[in-house]
Amino acid sequence: MSDVVELGVSLLANLDDDELDLATAIDRLETVTSDPHTTRTILDTAEKRGIIERADGRIRVRSGGFVRFERDVVTREGEFTCRRCGASITTGYFVQFDAGEHGPFGSSCIRKVIGRR
Repeated sequence: MSDVVELGVSLLANLDDDELDLATAIDRLETVTSDPHTTRTILDTAEKRGIIERADGRIRVRSGGFVRFERDVVTREGEFTCRRCGASITTGYFVQFDAGEHGPFGSSCIRKVIGRR
């Protein structure tokens, strides 16, 4: 479970959003885990490390990190299922975090997961 927690914390630390509601944050964390206990552990760990602040149903990202597509995202061709929407995709986008690789995602879902519009 610790690898999943670290991956979720890395995702939160690298969101492009400065602030988002808790439901949106949980939606993004569901690409890492669907277990509510693990999601809570991810949020608690990120808060203890000063990566996020939680208040009034909102999350403020304090880490200042972000994903650079040219450096942090790898594209692979193949038969994949998007981790966010479940669609079949032939081009998978994978985010490279220190904690591990996260994906695959389709071209629009990768942007939604990291908070880029």
